[in-house]
Amino acid sequence: MIISYQPAICYSGYRKGQSPRLAIFPSDEDVLSDLKFLSTFVSYIRMYDTSFHVKQVLRLIIKHQIELKVMLGVEPLGELDNPNCHYGGRHHEDDIKKHKLYNYEQLDEMIKLSKAYHSIVLALSVGNENTSDWHHNLMPENSLVDHVRYVKNQTDLPVTFCEGAYYWKHNHALADVVDFISIHSYPMWQKITINDAFDATKNDYASIPTLFPHKQVIFTELGWTTKNDSQMMLDEASERNQQHYLNQVSAWSKKHQIPMFLFEAFDEPWKGSSNPNEPEKHWGIFYENRTPKLWQKEKPKYEL
Repeated sequence: MIISYQPAICYSGYRKGQSPRLAIFPSDEDVLSDLKFLSTFVSYIRMYDTSFHVKQVLRLIIKHQIELKVMLGVEPLGELDNPNCHYGGRHHEDDIKKHKLYNYEQLDEMIKLSKAYHSIVLALSVGNENTSDWHHNLMPENSLVDHVRYVKNQTDLPVTFCEGAYYWKHNHALADVVDFISIHSYPMWQKITINDAFDATKNDYASIPTLFPHKQVIFTELGWTTKNDSQMMLDEASERNQQHYLNQVSAWSKKHQIPMFLFEAFDEPWKGSSNPNEPEKHWGIFYENRTPKLWQKEKPKYEL
């Protein structure tokens, strides 16, 4: 087993009015408060890029000797034109050339961070859902294979790629080169009701080891949003349903010792559209102001 079972969660510290798009980052004091709090119930956190915020987190964990390990990643820019994406998937040839150079710069930065903070880095990811046909930064599998090999040549840390369970079925070459397979499961995006959601997540997991029996499979994202717009079934988004789903998956993952990064710690109001009910804003088990949602109110210790 490459990644041992420990409680894990995806973390982003942006508060109201803060955003990576605007380069407005949380203060050291706020991030330190988050990290100390998270360390009381998780051992691993996952982050997605090499931004100032990620460097801030790594620096504060070391400085204050916080018991957390971090899964680092990058967000590659698209190397394929994706006309099927309706929010920025078009990439012309000149753009793709620039993106390829930028993507290696990001890999270099991630490698640099992993060496500087080696003792607290759990693993490295070369991308996030970039082989999904809806993605605005679509990547060809062969580029990601090259990225994995490039990173592995410069680190002794395990290297992976994070993707929805369905798309791993089309990524056999990528599965061969990663050290472990990272899957995502979102029944809500598939318009699966709460009554069938847990079975859908178990099926997502079960479908992968049969294809790649010699690879460890972990979840790097799964969750249940508490607000919704027309993108999903409106009646399914609620704190009660989040509680029900997370109770089931957390007990199952603990029983079977399957590492699972819950998405996510805190709501992120900067994400998505201006619609306040945009689901991307509401996946947290805590609100943006750090008050608990129902699962945490009725379950004082987070257990995954």
